[in-house]
Amino acid sequence: MHDLLDQGVGVLDCARRLGLALNTVRRYARASEPDQLRRPPYYRACSVDLYRDHLRQRCADQLGVPVLHLFHQIKALGYTGSLNLLHKYLNQGRAENDRITPSPRRLTSWIMSRPTDLPSGRRAHPNELVVSCPEMTDLARLVGEFASILGERRGSDLDGCMRQVREAGLTELEPFLRGLDQDHDAAVAGLTVPYSNGPIEGVNTKNQADQTTNVRAVSFELLRHRILLT
Repeated sequence: MHDLLDQGVGVLDCARRLGLALNTVRRYARASEPDQLRRPPYYRACSVDLYRDHLRQRCADQLGVPVLHLFHQIKALGYTGSLNLLHKYLNQGRAENDRITPSPRRLTSWIMSRPTDLPSGRRAHPNELVVSCPEMTDLARLVGEFASILGERRGSDLDGCMRQVREAGLTELEPFLRGLDQDHDAAVAGLTVPYSNGPIEGVNTKNQADQTTNVRAVSFELLRHRILLT
């Protein structure tokens, strides 16, 4: 595909020549290396997850160990699932030691989520990835700090959090910091006082919708009464 693109062939023409969907061609065109196209499969939590370390250790100690032996071993440890579920778990490679690096979007969603909302396995994996990079360690810590300021309405601590971001050298967050600087007083007030203009904006939107749909069907006086009664 990249050979065709280098020859000046358009993306749509590439899709036709290769027999692929246009979105697939666009996704491949954005990737400079095949590894960038790898995405970690998403698996739901199951009862085998509790015995993952044991299965991994047994498979490492004894190559080709029968699945039935593993089934009886974890059954003795309290496993309540079926043999078929264990077969599927092992065939998917979920007991292997190596893990595929998640996409930036998925890692971002993990960092932006409350740790208590993530399953234990999902909580451990992002922690391993974040610890391996000092910038990501600072980012995860500062995101958690900002979330606590937002949830606990500690607007007085906003300046300190912004200062820590700049000291950490996280230039990717500079546009966000500039936005906070431009509306500094409003941001501090929004993170401090319990009041919000959300209800007012909602009423205004409803009134505008009523006016748009009923301006030709009702008189001004009737529309005025409806707004006042609402």
